Amino acid sequence: MPVKIGKYTLKLQSNPSVIGFAGVGGITEGEGPLAEEFDFIYDDDKAGQESFEKAESIFHKEAVDRAVSKAGKSKSDIDFIFAGDLLNQCTGSTFGIRNMNIPYVGVYGACSTMALTLALASLFVDSGAAGCTVASTSSHFCSAERQFRLPLEYGGQRTPTAQHTATAAGASVISTHTKNTPCVSAVLIGKIKDLGIKDANNMGAAMAPVSGRIRP
Repeated sequence: MPVKIGKYTLKLQSNPSVIGFAGVGGITEGEGPLAEEFDFIYDDDKAGQESFEKAESIFHKEAVDRAVSKAGKSKSDIDFIFAGDLLNQCTGSTFGIRNMNIPYVGVYGACSTMALTLALASLFVDSGAAGCTVASTSSHFCSAERQFRLPLEYGGQRTPTAQHTATAAGASVISTHTKNTPCVSAVLIGKIKDLGIKDANNMGAAMAPVSGRIRP
């Protein structure tokens, strides 16, 4: 069972294990320094779909499928899936996993979504509420631009401080402790810090406090 340490930290006494994980990326990711870390790189950012949002769902499904397979599990073995993305009502993830027949918890945390899904998936396993869970997230540069800024078709000029959202998806399978696997030994839940950043194009500055040290 989780034990609270200080104000922010939850110690997971059973050390839930990451028994499988996978990541897929788009064209830009395949050209970057982390290309070899992905399980699969798409040569079409639309993945053969008619919209970027539908492509993101394909990316998400692919990541989950690969993670579950690498864990040596089937979808019927998964008790819960914690998933999210950057779009309204988490459409990227929900449409990607809707046919998997797995109990679903939607999570929206913007850039923290993967950390949040991993934390929740691990807490469920540590508490005994689940034996095997999945944590996953996705984003797509073009769908995020339409969501938060302007559609690419608009042709607006990007500012020098504008971030470039990844076109990718990732998933991890969390289960009871297994030897020789990465484990989640603790979860730290932060709090909102508003530094009064007014530039909507400079999300990096708004998220800078995350890099600071949080004391228990």
